[in-house]
Amino acid sequence: MERAPDTKDRILDAAEALFMERGFVATSLRMITARAGVNLAAVNYHFGSKEELIKAVFSRRLGPLNQERVAILDQLEREAQGKPLAPEKILEAFLCASLRLSRDPLRGGAVFLRLLGQAFAEPAGYMRDFLPEQYREVVMRYKAAFARALPQLPEEELVWRLHFLFGAIAYSMAGHDALRLICSYSLEGSDQPETIIRHLIPFAVGGLTAPLPRPRVVEQPRAKRKRA
Repeated sequence: MERAPDTKDRILDAAEALFMERGFVATSLRMITARAGVNLAAVNYHFGSKEELIKAVFSRRLGPLNQERVAILDQLEREAQGKPLAPEKILEAFLCASLRLSRDPLRGGAVFLRLLGQAFAEPAGYMRDFLPEQYREVVMRYKAAFARALPQLPEEELVWRLHFLFGAIAYSMAGHDALRLICSYSLEGSDQPETIIRHLIPFAVGGLTAPLPRPRVVEQPRAKRKRA
């Protein structure tokens, strides 16, 4: 028999749903307590403030998600027996865990992935340190895997490409508003993580494996002619 969620879980569930529906700023603690069926004292007791509640919404999902990402990568590297993984395999490992979460409403499902994408796209001040800290271990592990897979890339260039990669992942998972601007009709599956990932991986691999950018040519200023 499935247990009923306790007070803390009810608050987190209500906050997660409302943040997705209305955004972080427009969602008040009063709205959250009304949906969760608790009083304000319960929120203050468990979380202390709205900011800490927002962080708790993310940390309860991100911890297990990132642990799964590292575990998947560890397994692939053991199977590779020291050989570098292909870039698409590394991407699949990272995104596979997201796909599993999207299919599990008990872990937040697709709603949480969109909420996470929004947090990266428009991070509040207090989230700028919190989110990177949540991702620190998993990013370092995947960066090392990409460095082995792409030895032709200098460190600085790899960092740039991973910056663009994670930005594309976050923005793609946040929603499909940009598609409405680009496309006059509705693309089938544009709100489904499976469809997004299927199109995202070849795009990302193309960017990761693209030729190095040409050195910037700095034009020298022309010497002024001397008057006779």
